[in-house]
Amino acid sequence: MKSALAQHLRSRAAIALLACVWSWCASAQSIPVRHVEGTNHGFRELRSEDGHILASGDLVQVAHGDQVTACLLFKFKDGSTDDETTVFSQRGSLHLITDRHIQKGPFFPHPMDVLIDARSRTITIQSTGKDGKEETHTDHLELPPDLANGLVSLIVKNMRSDAPETKVSLLVATPKPRLIKLAISSDGDEPFSVAGSMRKAEHYEIKIELGAVAGVVAPIIGKQPPDIEIWTIGGQAPTFLKENGPIYSGGPMLTIQQVSPTWPDRPRSGN
Repeated sequence: MKSALAQHLRSRAAIALLACVWSWCASAQSIPVRHVEGTNHGFRELRSEDGHILASGDLVQVAHGDQVTACLLFKFKDGSTDDETTVFSQRGSLHLITDRHIQKGPFFPHPMDVLIDARSRTITIQSTGKDGKEETHTDHLELPPDLANGLVSLIVKNMRSDAPETKVSLLVATPKPRLIKLAISSDGDEPFSVAGSMRKAEHYEIKIELGAVAGVVAPIIGKQPPDIEIWTIGGQAPTFLKENGPIYSGGPMLTIQQVSPTWPDRPRSGN
């Protein structure tokens, strides 16, 4: 009797999840491009909540016509790496082509290699099982046009600060691939300074929605994740400044921000 009831509940959960996915795909819209991306190389740092630097990062972005390849690589002090390569089209609107995200090393309790091929609707997940052996799973899923993996900061840069809430889709590996929603909204301006000069940053909040049928979908994904915050500077060339949030499911709150290079002091020549 208990086995039959459990099977019935699992069936209902699967049906509800599929209904949510279909509803999200049907209502999703691609994000218009207001600011075209180009080729650049920027520097990032990753800090813990108490301010300690955990990793240094490089963002290398190369544009070929309407297609852009962006690689964000963090190298941790403990030898871990967080490596994400996103290929997207910006012809009129942002469209994800592929996104490969690799997290490995002691910082990550569940190392994972996730490849999303949006054109073939294929998701390949390589993970380490309980027995320590590597496992590979391939799934096919109807992916919405507003899929935001690897594109969240670009989506924020292309939003108007006075625009109403924007919702986009995100695929997470739990370890099975699942679609969730990100609700992005402006939270006004915040002051910051550059070399003593005061500026204003645009502050955005991102709420993670696990699904319309929260009682069914939430247990599949896990507990409700914390909100994510992103700061940008607006104007003719909007630029990412800082992000606050976890970098893996259930992980600690971390801060990613732009940094400038520093040089060691040079000995002064004698008079």
